[in-house]
Amino acid sequence: MLKKDGYEFVEQTKYLNISESDQRQGKPQPPYELPLEEGKPLIDLPNPEKIDLGTYDLRKAIEIRRSLRRYTEDALSLEELSYLLWLTQGVKKFDEKRNVVWRTVPSAGCRHPFETHLSVNRVDGLAPGLYRFAAGQHKLVALDMDPTFNDRLTEACMNQRQVLTSAVTFIWAAVPYRTVWRYSERSYRYLYLDAGHVCQNLHLAAESINCGICAIGAYDDDAADRLMGFNPPEMFVIYMASLGRRG
Repeated sequence: MLKKDGYEFVEQTKYLNISESDQRQGKPQPPYELPLEEGKPLIDLPNPEKIDLGTYDLRKAIEIRRSLRRYTEDALSLEELSYLLWLTQGVKKFDEKRNVVWRTVPSAGCRHPFETHLSVNRVDGLAPGLYRFAAGQHKLVALDMDPTFNDRLTEACMNQRQVLTSAVTFIWAAVPYRTVWRYSERSYRYLYLDAGHVCQNLHLAAESINCGICAIGAYDDDAADRLMGFNPPEMFVIYMASLGRRG
């Protein structure tokens, strides 16, 4: 049986019901990325233009793609992680005058409302812990080097084992105002559409390096946001994906 309260979201975000956007009111647009966290180490990633991991047929990747929940204990290389980050949220071009960024995934109005965080378990050259991808510089920010971080993330994900055993789990945080500035209430439709674009890119990129992912929408929202230190509704976890090597 359909839930009418759920459809109310669709009704209230129809064009005839949304308010005038801040863009139309002449308000300044928000920055496309969070500022670097003061005092946190900044870690270089291999330049994606110089990474050569071979070629892989796109049709094959699409046809064999499936959710993968069991991973080997093999680590990812830093080159592979850089490759995955580039193909999911890499910055291709930035127009400083217009404050517009073009990335490797589509986004409504080119607003790109996400911040990518990583719970690292097994990546060569990286200590286990929580990192943020500073996409504009293609670097990582080391946020929390507590080795128990992934255990706590697993708990917030309702103890799904693939989070505990992943080489790395991607955590995408939504910063809604980047899109709301242009599209007002309708933006909340676009957030979830955009999240799907990012995760599908990760699915296909992972296949090309003999890895797989499991997209995760089942998590305790409040627990995940508390763990990440987010302050909804300004910023909140919108999607996750565990990733590891195929057996």
